[in-house]
Amino acid sequence: MSKNKELFVTAFALFSMFFGAGNLLLPPLLGYQATDQWHWVTLGFMITAVVIPIFGILAHARLQGSMFDFGKKVSPVFSSIFCIIIYIISVTIPSPRTAAATHEISIFPNFGTTPLLTSSIYFALVLVFVLNRSRILNFIGKFLTPLIVLILLTIIGIGLFMPHAVVDASSFKTPLFEGLKEGYQTFDAIGAIVIGGVIIISLNLKGHDSFEEKKKLIAKSGWIAGFGLFVIYAGLILLGSYFSNEIYIDTAMSGDMKRATLLRGISLATLGNIGTAFLSVLVALACFTTAVGITTGTADYFKGLFNNSKEAYTITAVVACLIGILVGQLDFHDIIVIAIPVLKFIYPIAIVLIFLNITSEKFATPIVFRTVVLVTFIFGLLDAIHFFYPQNSLLLNFRKMMPLGTHDFAWVLPALLTFVLVGFFQKK
Repeated sequence: MSKNKELFVTAFALFSMFFGAGNLLLPPLLGYQATDQWHWVTLGFMITAVVIPIFGILAHARLQGSMFDFGKKVSPVFSSIFCIIIYIISVTIPSPRTAAATHEISIFPNFGTTPLLTSSIYFALVLVFVLNRSRILNFIGKFLTPLIVLILLTIIGIGLFMPHAVVDASSFKTPLFEGLKEGYQTFDAIGAIVIGGVIIISLNLKGHDSFEEKKKLIAKSGWIAGFGLFVIYAGLILLGSYFSNEIYIDTAMSGDMKRATLLRGISLATLGNIGTAFLSVLVALACFTTAVGITTGTADYFKGLFNNSKEAYTITAVVACLIGILVGQLDFHDIIVIAIPVLKFIYPIAIVLIFLNITSEKFATPIVFRTVVLVTFIFGLLDAIHFFYPQNSLLLNFRKMMPLGTHDFAWVLPALLTFVLVGFFQKK
């Protein structure tokens, strides 16, 4: 395979593993609600759903190890616990969420089957792909991703050039922060840490031995995948804004039904009756490739824990798929609600680890890693506790006192100050 061809196959595989249920369903409704402020929510969404995840891939290109390497400068014990938590979260929330989205949008409207039947067949196919992991990169990169991108670009292209009614003023008070928080829901920063390891092992299995060669290939493919995500997200958000006065969504609907209804409406308006069929295929493919990436990454990690045991790989893949079948019985909205407190706690830690791992070792020393992660852990934990006790006066006063606290980003300034101050005193 030529270098350019391999670059694009790897980039397409990365894009496809990132682009799952949340990535498809979240942006249109965000634009629909933002209306004339769509550019601000787009900016916020890009930061948490594109920029930070691609930095995660760049960190993998630099480390070329496993997720364990992301946190080992804090301590081996911390890194092991962090990895296990991330993998448990991955197979219990974002992976089953892909099955729930596939059922609600692609399968149930066309076949009327039960969630159990859908998720059982879905994860049986995921398991087949995961157990044949040496072919994953090529198959996803060569066949599935181009089809996903083609359908998406067709819907976006037609939708943007159609005549539209003038949109109303936005109801968002802080559209930038709404975009930032919605980008959390894609799980892409965590996904970058999981999927990056899958790419590295897949390249190793294909015979890539040169560290520098893999570094360049992973970094370039990360930028290409990031550009693809940017174009698709911006297009979907803009479509949601354009159709905000043309597609009616009942406010009494649950969040997942709003997202699905809007996406169906856009597909119908752009591609007619065939749009429903295209949408069903698109959702199923986008969700499936993400589930394969998550399950493979989890199985790879536990295989490494048990001295590269093939049995550990197989058992982990089977258990992850069984969990997917069980949790996949919930609807998409329920899984998002479960994810919120988890994201508020673990996402900030994942973000600071990504940034510390792309920072020069001269500045990101072990003591900097430990103090920044500790501070982020404390503030992230407080945000997660606030989700369960929203009326607690101490937590409310704390959030009001902290810069960005009311937007769930109280951890940002303390983490940044800790990084600067500890680095300064260490240098002195």
